[in-house]
Parts: sequence; C-alpha cells; structure tokens
Amino acid sequence: MNPSIPASFRTLDLNLLRVFDEVMAERSLTRAAHNLSLTQPAVSNALRRLRDALDDELVRRHGHGIEPTPHALALWPSVREALRQLQEAIVPSPFVPHEATSTFVLAMADATAAELMGGLARQLQSEAPGLSLRVVPLTTRDPRKLLSDGTADMALGYFPAVLTDLTGRAQAGEAVAFEHQRLYAGEYVCVMRQGHPLADQPLTLDAYCAARHLLVSFSGRPYGFVDEALASISRQRRIVLTVNQFFTAGQVVVSSDLLTVLPRHFVPTTGMTDQLVLRDLPLDVPPVHVEALWHRRVQHDSAHQWLRGQLLQVAQAAFANEGTA
Repeated sequence: MNPSIPASFRTLDLNLLRVFDEVMAERSLTRAAHNLSLTQPAVSNALRRLRDALDDELVRRHGHGIEPTPHALALWPSVREALRQLQEAIVPSPFVPHEATSTFVLAMADATAAELMGGLARQLQSEAPGLSLRVVPLTTRDPRKLLSDGTADMALGYFPAVLTDLTGRAQAGEAVAFEHQRLYAGEYVCVMRQGHPLADQPLTLDAYCAARHLLVSFSGRPYGFVDEALASISRQRRIVLTVNQFFTAGQVVVSSDLLTVLPRHFVPTTGMTDQLVLRDLPLDVPPVHVEALWHRRVQHDSAHQWLRGQLLQVAQAAFANEGTA
C-alpha cells in the first residue's frame, strides 16, 4: 500500500465518480438516474457518499434542477477526462479514417515540416479526407508543457535533453508522462553562400571556429548542439546572429558571409541550392534524431495511434527515397 495516497482516496468507490459526472452533465438527478439505469434514490445516495468523502456539498437544489458548488465545477473537468481515458483504455473506440473529422495540432520546426508534411497531406487526402492538421512553430527544445496543457497533440523535433530526462526517470522507477518514437536521423552540414571566402578550400576546424556564425535557435539562446561538441574539445565559435527558422537562416546566409548549420535534406526545399555551398562539419557531432513526442494520456487513443503510424510511414518513405536517389 502506498502511504502517500490519502486514506479517503484509497477507500473511494470510483463508481461514485461516474454518477458525479452524469449529474454534472445533466444538472438533474432524474435524468442522470435514467442515463445510468439507476433509481433516483440510488443516485442521491451515491452523491451523499461522495460528499462525505470529499467534504463538500457538490450540488444544491436550484429551481427544477441543481447547481454545482465551486469545488464541483473545478473538479468536474479532471473527473471527466480521467473517465474518458479509462474508457478509451478499456474499450477503445474504433477509428475509421474515412469517417474521421478530428483536428490535430503538431508543433515542429520548418525543416521538419518541409520533410514530412507533403507526404502526410497526401496520406490524409487519400485515407482520411475529413481529418485536419494544424502545424504550429516549435519554439522550445522541451515541448512537454505544450503537450501537458493540450496546446499541441504532438511535437516533432530533436529533443536530446528531454529523452535523457525521461530515460533517467524511468530507470529510477518514476512515472513518466510522455512517450516518444524515432522518425528519422538527420545529417547536419555547414552551409555558406557561393563565393564565400571559405567556399573554395577545405573547411578546417580552425577556419570554422574563426568564422562568424548564424544559429537557428528556437529560444534565442546562442548555444546549440554544435557548440556542445566544440566545447567537448575545448573549442568555440562566435555566434553573431540567431533566428528561429531554418529557411530564414538560408536566406541570411545567401546574402552574407555568415556560416550556418542546416539539415542536409532541408537545403533542396529552400529553392536556394544553386546559391549555397555545403561542407561537412570539421568535427564529430552526435547523430541528430528527429522524434515524435506525445503525452501518455493519448497513448491509446485510436485516432492518435493512426496518425503516429502515418507519420512513421511518411518518414521512412522519405528517407528511403533519399537513400536511393
């Protein structure tokens, strides 16, 4: 028995929460009793027991119906969501793609969207034409708050610190509220304009560190995974500008002597390939894995499961094509 769980909750009959949810939805004991196939006295008795457990009146008679207390109004959304998740886990509702009318919000950077959204749009058009997607900018390397508060249904990107934290918590036996799935591995390259002073010579580590750099930073912080790799060998570079989009970075580099780092697969989508020079980075950097990250509460949601499967298919197809191009 977990001593941190209050006794009032350990002995709580969870069926009382079903009654509470129905009463709150109907604002009527009579209609709630009908919906639950119970008698009105049984519903009243269930409410009395819940009142005793929660030490709150919960509802009061008001005219021909009932009026919830402030505590009941605050409690109801959590109870309803918990019951919905429990029902979905035990008896998942079937997801029929051609009949779906759901809307999903996905947070990702423009480079990720450029790689995946075309293929995903084609999948939706052919298999789930009523389903809608809303892509919003990814503004952080730790999107867990976005997922927790429901601002986004899924985040796609490079989240090494998040995955390390989740792994550590799981190994320590803590409950982990998020799930993830690897979509693809991206290779990053140094990018400069045609005619740049470094474009016609091998890119050495010394020359790279001495140059002026532009960094794609979602937060504006002038430090990224390349800087971590440089620090590990006691080197550093000078970042003089940060932007929050990869496409913007390409545009700036084309008209300046700044160097930047972009995903290799993204460069052709910018339409600026003939104006750019790509060079391998002159140091070892860890592989950049693009992950899909979501909150565990939607883990068993059939529509969410279907969308995750489609994303993985699109990613695998895109990079299989690149490998054979």
